[in-house]
Amino acid sequence: MRIGIAGAHGQIARLITRMLTARGDEVVGIIRNPGQIEDIQADGARPMVCDLEVVADAELLEVTEGLDGFVFAAGAGPGSGIDRKYTVDHKASDRCVSACEANGVSRFVQISSMGAGSPGGGDDVFSHYLRAKAAAEQTLRDSGLAWTILRPGRLTNAAGDDHVTIAAEVARGEIPRADVAATVVALLDRPGLAGLVLEEVSGPDSITTCLDRLQA
Repeated sequence: MRIGIAGAHGQIARLITRMLTARGDEVVGIIRNPGQIEDIQADGARPMVCDLEVVADAELLEVTEGLDGFVFAAGAGPGSGIDRKYTVDHKASDRCVSACEANGVSRFVQISSMGAGSPGGGDDVFSHYLRAKAAAEQTLRDSGLAWTILRPGRLTNAAGDDHVTIAAEVARGEIPRADVAATVVALLDRPGLAGLVLEEVSGPDSITTCLDRLQA
């Protein structure tokens, strides 16, 4: 498969890239900062410098042309202000959705966040972040793509151990970034799980067991 990853220099995205390229898939790593090119190449991907906040629609169409799948893993990051929660976490995702629709990309996995289903009305940065994620989710849900939305719990850098819980709603908890990455890779391979919004935390079962249960 040929997979595009938005936000390819993020921690989860880099893990996804390494997993995909290790099994022989081609990855187009979309990044904003040219200084990250060597890292993306080291992960085995083809870097594509493309600032999703300002890129022309025609250029984004070129970037997503010929892809079999797409992962939206971009985010403004914890140090960013409210405005960039909307320009990156929401609007950049919307633009990727539109470009993928126009190019007939067959699979789209969006990494969102637990809490996006009920973001509340607070005026703190995190509340705005959750509302931006919720808006991005809605755009994707309204699209014609074969989409799946994954809402992980609190992310950790612990080693992934393939012990998770994945369902439409789970109790809040933690999950290693490596297990989220492995789940995204597995979801790309399962178009039968399109149209689902899934939450994920660490738990007792393997990723395969959880996804098999959802697809049964």
